[in-house]
Amino acid sequence: MQESLFDDRTMQDPLASRLRPQSLKEYVGQRHILGEGKVLTNLIESDRIPSMIFWGPPGVGKTTLARIIAKQTKAAFIDFSAVTSGVKEIREVLQRGEDARRMGEKTILFVDEIHRFNKAQQDVFLPFVEKGSIILIGATTENPSFEINGALLSRCKVFVLQALSEGDITQLLHHALASEKGFGQITINMESDVCPLIARFANGDARTALNTLEMVILNGDIHDGTITINRDILEQCIAKKSLLYDKNGEEHYNLISALHKSMRNSDVQAAIYWLARMLEAGEDPLYVARRLIRFASEDIGMADSRAVEITTAVYDACHDIGMPECSVHLTHAVTYLSLAPKSNALYLAYEKAKKDALEQIAEPVPLHLRNAVTSLMKGLSYGKGYQYAHDHADKLTDMKCLPDSLRDACYYRPTMMGSEAKVTERMKAIQAWKAKHRK
Repeated sequence: MQESLFDDRTMQDPLASRLRPQSLKEYVGQRHILGEGKVLTNLIESDRIPSMIFWGPPGVGKTTLARIIAKQTKAAFIDFSAVTSGVKEIREVLQRGEDARRMGEKTILFVDEIHRFNKAQQDVFLPFVEKGSIILIGATTENPSFEINGALLSRCKVFVLQALSEGDITQLLHHALASEKGFGQITINMESDVCPLIARFANGDARTALNTLEMVILNGDIHDGTITINRDILEQCIAKKSLLYDKNGEEHYNLISALHKSMRNSDVQAAIYWLARMLEAGEDPLYVARRLIRFASEDIGMADSRAVEITTAVYDACHDIGMPECSVHLTHAVTYLSLAPKSNALYLAYEKAKKDALEQIAEPVPLHLRNAVTSLMKGLSYGKGYQYAHDHADKLTDMKCLPDSLRDACYYRPTMMGSEAKVTERMKAIQAWKAKHRK
């Protein structure tokens, strides 16, 4: 029954391939460089295409855009992969470009994953790019400043392609459902939230979105010539249950709030659970790691200063190895923060100081705290009366450092939690010394 709904022509190629845009008008996304009056559009329309590097995440249309450029500028298009080709193949392709140039024809050489070539291989392109034998368009997911030979990079214009928005991907999905190249000839009954959920799951990758849509439709319930698609089918296809959530919506903030408050309440079991909920729903581990670094100072602070060291190290680990491996590092940090002594004294200190900074008259910096780096400044008494703490046995002086209007302000009030108990004693000792030695 199911096979009768899909003829061979419709199913012979993947959906993403069948729907590949053939013109800039059909192309979705990258409005910052494409569209009326934009740089790349002007270059294409005036047929003044330079060698270029397209830098962006997977599935944002780097190859498609290169093909459109070749078609619109009437240039020969050679698709070349850095994964499967060596120097010999490079030279052969470049020579073809040079032969075409001598015949008055332009050649666009598209090199996917150009960062996979080593510097010696990249050097082979240089004379051909300089001579104009080819117009090189390289695609990379890595920062070209680090991965592309400097000499070659200097001869290329770099365009940064951005991950597609959920709106862009939802538009592509609706087009796939309506187009005859997609599923326009098939009757599909789809729950309204399926396309938005696929768009969120795709995380800016059009190819992932279209592949997911194709899988969902192929696994839909067929009855009387109609395919029915619901959220349950989507969850089965992407191995995600009701964890799907909008990273910019309410549930996103609900979950991070639950994680934060569980750690603050020293409930390690709950904190680990909410962490898992976020990560398994597809949350960016670096977002979680950043929030943990903030928590380390906002809710623990001087009660255990190692919290900042650990969370910063965990952020680096997440950046270097990514998911799923970094989930254990985040669990390490969440557990440490949950069990650490708590103090919000640093948070309160800054908020109080910020209030004074914004609301009080902005008094000038006292003269004795200013650096006298010129003779004029010295003549104006900059630095006069400054007391260098290291010149004194106790490393303390009775010098005032706040403006006169705030001379008795107290922002940081340490607690007796964890290491902050020692901080409390140290501050009391400093205050007693200053009271004793104050003139």
